[in-house]
This record gives sequence, structure tokens and C-alpha cells, in this order.
Amino acid sequence: MGGTVKDIQSKEELSTVVSHGKPVILHFWASWCEASKQMDLVFSHLSTDFPHAHFFRVEAEEQPEISEAYAVSAVPFFVFFKDGQKVDTMEGANPSSLANKVAKVAGSVNPDNSAVPASLGMAAGANMLETVKEFAKQNGASQKEAVSTSGSHVPLEKRLKQLVDSHPVMLFMKGNPEEPKCGFSQKVVNILKEEGVKFGSFDILSDNDVREGLKKLYNWPTFPQLFCKGEVLGGCDIAVSMHESGELKEVFRDHEILPTGAKGSEPVASSVSDSYTGLSATLNSRIKNLIDSSSVILFMKGKPEEPKCGFSRKVVEILQQEKVKFQSFDILDDDEVRQGLKVYSNWSSYPQLYIKGELIGGSDIVLEMQKSGELKKVLTEKEIIPKETLEDRLKNIISSSDTMLFMKGTPDEPRCGFSSNVVNALKEDGVKFGSFDILTNEEVRQGLKTYSNWPTFPQLYYKGELIGGCDIVLELHGSGELKSTLSD
Repeated sequence: MGGTVKDIQSKEELSTVVSHGKPVILHFWASWCEASKQMDLVFSHLSTDFPHAHFFRVEAEEQPEISEAYAVSAVPFFVFFKDGQKVDTMEGANPSSLANKVAKVAGSVNPDNSAVPASLGMAAGANMLETVKEFAKQNGASQKEAVSTSGSHVPLEKRLKQLVDSHPVMLFMKGNPEEPKCGFSQKVVNILKEEGVKFGSFDILSDNDVREGLKKLYNWPTFPQLFCKGEVLGGCDIAVSMHESGELKEVFRDHEILPTGAKGSEPVASSVSDSYTGLSATLNSRIKNLIDSSSVILFMKGKPEEPKCGFSRKVVEILQQEKVKFQSFDILDDDEVRQGLKVYSNWSSYPQLYIKGELIGGSDIVLEMQKSGELKKVLTEKEIIPKETLEDRLKNIISSSDTMLFMKGTPDEPRCGFSSNVVNALKEDGVKFGSFDILTNEEVRQGLKTYSNWPTFPQLYYKGELIGGCDIVLELHGSGELKSTLSD
């Protein structure tokens, strides 16, 4: 079946396919998710480049039994099978990682041909390479920029400054102005439209190098980030405050940035708030009252004790993990609210999470915010949960997995040889472990050195206790004691 992608219609059909023992790659997707659609193009081309593997799709919300069997809580999500067994999974839209993982289970396209772009790190076919470039282009980066995310010869700092200076007003956000991927980004987009200024944007979800680089270069840990003539103004809260006080208008005027209608200016899109006019005053008021009925409210499919889709279940689990008290509304019981809220929020899917009346986003956004620590920060700032000390945070991260590795990079893409050696040792001994990329959070990186009294990375913990760094882990691995040390 080389070169084709088929849809799986039942759990039984999938079991039959997997039982044949051939390499199988499964793509969980959703019709409302733009990243799913883009990755589906990559997936299709990979099926051509790897004709000996079987490629299948599952529409996650339409096949809840299959989705729940593989703990799918966000899309796109991929599961990899070999010799009748699940051997790997991948969450998110990363064409290069997907190609690498497919190659591991299906074998390289042409083992004799090693002349392949370093950005893929494996023998991918021509179709795959072109699709990766197109994917990056459609997510706001040029083809050249797409390759640079892992192998550019252009220094990152120079690239960041080029992006910042590419427009007089530049917004680094989650998603794009037409489809923001978080409520904070959406709010800043609306403000800029109300101010009537032209602005450029960059989707930081499409390029992790840019995302992490901006945090460090401009010493601003969250997104969105708004720039004017190369200078950072701030994030959502600052943009809102400046807009309400009139200061933002003054800043634009001082920098000779003309609003819509002024001589020499060009029109920009109308504010998203204009879309609210499609709702009756009664429905608009009802939805607003529902949103304001609780400090934290989740519009979901089903109820917290009995979610009706994996995406809703995941957000419930995250809120419970963060120990947040929240109310919920089952949109399956009220189609008027279900359809009206999509218009009111300009957010087309469910679940939708609101904190203090502001839309945070759906399952993908909430999961990402939890992983980055941004969700806890928002909950703390809005006084939903008490402020967490750095020591508390470190303890929570350490205890998030029985075996926890603090490393440079991720297990799939280590950023130093010592971290890579520890990851390989753990994998060779069949140890399941969690990980934290200390390059993404300087506070955790420096704090952990003091907390553990251990000055270097990687650091490996088991049940809250420090095991050691690279030398100790490799010594335990070499003597055959690593697995027994990391078990009851």
C-alpha cells in the first residue's frame, strides 16, 4: 500500500493491521486544527517516501475509543508500531521529528544516499523535503528560515533582530492574526486592530528557536510580545494597560506610525469584536454571564467526572493537577450556547477554558502552557492559586515522574553530549523517565543547582532523590546497576 494513507474506522481494524507486524504509523488529527492539516501533507508525502510502511489516519474526536486507548489529548498526535508493538509516540507539529521517527521504524529511504539536508538528520525523499519547506512557509517563516531552525549558518540573535525589525509594529504571538491560538494573543491582535495600525506577526509555535531565543534576548518570559520600531513594549497586560490609558496611541504617534484613515496609511482588518453582532443581545448576555459565573470555567463536552472527548478530559486533568477549583458547562446539552460561544470567542472548537472572564484557549494551548509553567503563572497572577516558591516548583517538577532527568534539550533532540549519553543509557536499560529542558527556563536551571548542590547538568533524580550526573549514570549503567537503582 506504499504511497497511500487510509482512514481507520474501528479499534478492531487497527488491531488487525498492527498484528501483521509491519511498520505502522498512525496520525490522530482533527478537522478544526490547522496544524493537523499541515502535518497531514507531510504524512502523505512520507507514505510515498517510505513505501514499506503502512500509514493510517484517525479522526480523534470521531473515534474516541481509539483516541483514549493511546491517551490522545491533543492533535496532531502520532503513534508508531513495529513488529506488532507500539514503540514510540509524538505530539505536535514538527515535520523533521516526524520524518526521523518514521525512518527509525520503517528504515531510511535510500541507505546508500547520505547527502541529505542536516535539518532532517535522516534520508528523507524529495517530496518530504519540499513539504517541510512549504509547512514552514505557511506558518510564517521563509523556506530558508525553516531550515535554519536546526542548522542555520545565520546566528540566532541576528535572525531574531531581523524579525523584530521586519515591521514597524511587530507581534510575536501564538497562531496568526486570523487564527490566534491563545486568548492573550487574540486580545493584543484586537487592540492593534482597534488602534488601526498595520502590524507584522510571527507564530512562535512554528519555531522553537525563535520562541526560546526571544525570551532570553529581550528578557521577557511569556508571549505574546509586542515590539515597536525594534523596542519591546511588553506582553498582553502591558498592551491592554497602554491601550486603555491612551499611551499606546501616543507611542505609535511618536514613532510616526499612522492609524487607519490617516494620510499615507493603509487599512487594516476590522476588530474581531465586530463579529459579535451576529448574536442576539439575549444570547450575548447569557454567554457573558456564564463566562463570568466562575473565576475558572471550562466549556467542555460532558462533565468533569464523565468527559465525552479526550481533549476535554485532558484539560480537566490539567486543572485537577494544578489543584484549581473550577466550574464547567456541558456544551452537548445546549446547542445555542455551543454555537453562540464560537462566535462570541472567535474560537471554533471545544473545550474552551476561561480564567477571570478571559479566554485562555483549548486543549493544545492549555497543555502547552502547563508544560512551560505559563499556566501556573497566569493562575497565580490572577490569584486563582497561591504564589508558588521556586523551591516548591522544583519539587513539583522533580516529583512529576518517578525517574526525572534535567537535561539540555529533549530526549529526541539532546543539546549536549552528556545529556545524550544519559538518555541513551536510560533507553538501553529500558527505563521510562520524564525530562525537563533546562535551556528553556533559566530560573529552574540556576535554582536547581542550589537546590541539589550539584553545579552541572544533566541531573538524574529517582523518587525525588538526586542520583547524579553523567559520570555516575554511565558508571551505574556500565556495572549493570542502573536499572535496579531506578526501581523499587
